[in-house]
Amino acid sequence: MDCCENTKQNVKKENKENNMEKENKEKKVKGGKHMETKNIMLWAVIGVLLVATIFLTVKASSLGTQTSDSGKLDTTGWTSNEVMNYEMHGTIPARVSSGGNSAPASSGMVGGC
Repeated sequence: MDCCENTKQNVKKENKENNMEKENKEKKVKGGKHMETKNIMLWAVIGVLLVATIFLTVKASSLGTQTSDSGKLDTTGWTSNEVMNYEMHGTIPARVSSGGNSAPASSGMVGGC
């Protein structure tokens, strides 16, 4: 017998190896297409979130620069405690009238019978 002849065992081995290679290629192609689509979707979502974050950051930073003096109160006659309460809590002292003139601090009892 010739040493280079393909015997039945060699043919079976080669067929088995070829089938395994084909299966591996098919798995790679199937998984590759699916993973490629997933990756594209993932990067698209990340891009949209990045653009939205940048947009909202710019919008929020521009809101802080638009201050006008029309909404501010005149706090020249206030004590430092009243100014602190207004800045921290937004409370306006009871003695401050809406007309702009401040009444004296000892104007009488408030909330009595």
